[in-house]
Amino acid sequence: MSIPQAFIETVTLTDGREITIETGKLAKQADGSVVVKCGGTMLLATVVANKEANPGVDFLPLTVDYREKFYAGGRIPGNFFRREAKPSDDEVLTMRLVDRVLRPLFPEDFHAEVQVMISLISYDKEVMPEALAGLAASAAIAITDIPFDGPMSEARVVRIDGQLSVNPSYENLLKSDIDIMVGATKDSIVMVEGEMKEISEQEMLEAINFAHAEIKKQIEAQERLAAKVGKAFPKREYSHEDHDEEIREKVWKECYDKVYEVAKTPSNKEERGDKFKAIREEFLAQYAENEEELARVTPFVKVYYHDVEKEAMRQMILEDNIRLDGRDPQTIRPIWSEIDYLPGAHGSAVFTRGETQSLTAVTLGSVKDANMIDSVITQHDERFFLHYNFPPFSTGEARPLRGTSRREVGHGNLAQRALTAVIPAENPYTIRIVSDILESNGSSSMATVCAGTLALMDAGVQITKPVSGIAMGLITDKKSGKFTVLSDILGDEDHLGDMDFKVTGTADGITACQMDIKIQGLSMDIMEKALMQAKDGRLHILNKITETISTPRADVKPHAPKMVVMEIAKDFIGAVIGPGGKIIQQLQKDTETVIAIEEIGEIGRIEIAGTDREKINAAIAKINEITFVPVVGEVYKGKVVKVMDFGAFVAIAKGTEGLLHISEIEWARLDKVPYAEGDEVEVKFMGYDDRKKMKLSRKVLLPRPPRPERPEGQGRPEGQGRPDGQRRPDGQRRPEGQRPQAEKPAEDQTPSSEA
Repeated sequence: MSIPQAFIETVTLTDGREITIETGKLAKQADGSVVVKCGGTMLLATVVANKEANPGVDFLPLTVDYREKFYAGGRIPGNFFRREAKPSDDEVLTMRLVDRVLRPLFPEDFHAEVQVMISLISYDKEVMPEALAGLAASAAIAITDIPFDGPMSEARVVRIDGQLSVNPSYENLLKSDIDIMVGATKDSIVMVEGEMKEISEQEMLEAINFAHAEIKKQIEAQERLAAKVGKAFPKREYSHEDHDEEIREKVWKECYDKVYEVAKTPSNKEERGDKFKAIREEFLAQYAENEEELARVTPFVKVYYHDVEKEAMRQMILEDNIRLDGRDPQTIRPIWSEIDYLPGAHGSAVFTRGETQSLTAVTLGSVKDANMIDSVITQHDERFFLHYNFPPFSTGEARPLRGTSRREVGHGNLAQRALTAVIPAENPYTIRIVSDILESNGSSSMATVCAGTLALMDAGVQITKPVSGIAMGLITDKKSGKFTVLSDILGDEDHLGDMDFKVTGTADGITACQMDIKIQGLSMDIMEKALMQAKDGRLHILNKITETISTPRADVKPHAPKMVVMEIAKDFIGAVIGPGGKIIQQLQKDTETVIAIEEIGEIGRIEIAGTDREKINAAIAKINEITFVPVVGEVYKGKVVKVMDFGAFVAIAKGTEGLLHISEIEWARLDKVPYAEGDEVEVKFMGYDDRKKMKLSRKVLLPRPPRPERPEGQGRPEGQGRPDGQRRPDGQRRPEGQRPQAEKPAEDQTPSSEA
């Protein structure tokens, strides 16, 4: 059997690299399959769509799955089973990035189950695979007859030293001050997500435009590939919805004005929901006497009544500038916040904006508590991470808990990226933030950012600046061309609106964003207006936060771990740990501390954590004792351990002692060492002698006594040499350190005994 003939298209990026899209060789029983390759990174993407919708399904059951095969990077999984297990958070985030761009591009009335599967099958460290996942998924769909308003693609844009580029390596990613993923069709932006280091709104727009230019090239390549394959047109026929135009007209006629009136009257979420439901039930009551007719019209009424709610809310905002809770488009909901709410946590805060509330706690730990990341792309310890929980009671629901949802992973990641920019590089702690959403009516991820900032400052983490976040919405009318940008959106405004644009930042710039657009053709002018309006709202919220606490506490709380970081020479790591960890384990037990050591290059980095600073200091002293190396010229307080006729041996650290010679004790001549064992004496380390023995001196720390003056015409006092630096009679200086030579007697003289 011969190898099938493949269809291939190529995309050339601005930097000259090439992306190839190939189909026709692998996974041919799927509706569509492609292999996307850039450098040594390869993704296999497949799509299968059922021909018919399942009974009762009135939405698009789209599943996007992204998995990284460890063999792609020549690795075996490090878990117990040695096989790929549940998706990692990074894989889930990539699934969401692709899903959020694909989903709006399927027809609203298409309800057949669609499954898109993307696998990383080869990895090259110079090419990050998630940047290619959207292209692979879209290309797999584009070559099929599945109804789809694409193609689309995604590009990851970074800025390094002021220069924008796409699809970076992992190494370059770490150097960037802008890192955003942009998803788009040929005509409009659909999704933006990323993190930045306090950039301006104009810089962000520039990066988005740069990404869109690259995306257009990738879309054109998909169109060429679809034309070669020849299966994409015509699209398959389907009929997944039944309609009754008579019921539709009746619902609009009898319900629209009532719904508009309820929407126009300010109310809270629960009250408003009850009133909307009452209008629908009142309409259905006219069919109550005929159960068969009631059962027939109820599904239609639910669909059409939802459309009535959506249109009434949108027109109320566009025409009257009034929102469901009575605000105008720019106003932020009332805010209150509180810190130190949880006495057992290392830091805590409650942040409430309108009907959205986050209870957030900070826990401080050591390097041993770091989140271990083990993937095909990277293996490292994450020292700052955030977990977001969205329990059903926060929206007044009772539903089963099925573990952490993709939405929770995504919202937590956004809040984490927002706060990462203000965590100081020299922070010694592992920091875990947990946000529990207690109430939700829109923008709970942004409440998490605000509560996270407050909790970090309450914990004494020295963040560089406070961060706040806001969610923006958009209402448009294609017929009239009108649009309104909404600040701090409600849940209904998110659900019924055209955009959900979350922006976080400090007073000086943007730190993260996430945008999903539900309509085609959103102009950059509208996006710019949304960004500038978001800035005003973000600063307003920031002012409210800083009314509660404006700067971090000077120190961590008494019950929180105190962390000290010290460095030792790499050669001493074994001595500190001891055989089988005996020394370090005993030290932790004796001082009630947690000690972690890691080797970094030629040094050993030691973290000492404990709640009692005195015990931490005791651990430091013990480690210093083990790793002590005297420094020439330093002064030490030592203890006399042995006295001899010629001097005293002084210990300046445990196991480290040197000789304090009798001539180095005082400037005056001594006949006896004036110390006893156990005496403390301050000495200066002068270096080593020829036998590598330590030399200590005390007299150099004492003032030198003045030399006595000689009476005029007399020689020097007996036994006293010339003052230092004084010239000899012949006018020459004695070489430094040279002893005077005894004068040779004349030949006819006999030397005296004194000579």
